[in-house]
Amino acid sequence: MATKRYRRDLKELERRRRKGMRMLARGVAQAEVARTLEVSRQTTSSWAKKLAEDPQAWRRKPLGRPGGLDPAQKKQLGKALLAGAVANDFPTELWTLARVAKLIEREFGMAYSTVNVWRILRELGFSNQRPAGRAIQRDETAIKQWRTKRWPALKKSPGAKGAPSSSSTKAD
Repeated sequence: MATKRYRRDLKELERRRRKGMRMLARGVAQAEVARTLEVSRQTTSSWAKKLAEDPQAWRRKPLGRPGGLDPAQKKQLGKALLAGAVANDFPTELWTLARVAKLIEREFGMAYSTVNVWRILRELGFSNQRPAGRAIQRDETAIKQWRTKRWPALKKSPGAKGAPSSSSTKAD
């Protein structure tokens, strides 16, 4: 059974916040605003504090955390990633989330968790890939020759049919 994911509708929350702050500005009691808009009293209290500081507060600051990297910085990050890890002062060409996080921090001065780095990479069109795990200096012909000639000579061959094995559990 699939669970339904809850996702906040930021536009609806913003609409409700603005309506509540306008009600408070008209003099409606905090408890009444909380009941009408189905929010907590703590929420209406924080709205009232903001209104006391600035009567036009209901017009300001939409909900949600501001984004970190702007589109130009993301484009610059994509170019840096395509240039390669060695070109960005890493010892090997392997990109890891931790390395990308270090690159972002070094280039843009913003610290991201690996989860958020992965979100940025997906947004840029990158996918996760694993390296083949083979040495650069690997010689395929030498490996094939070793497998066909040397390995059979080294491999143990089974003993005679009637001879007991060392792992035999039968009593004689």
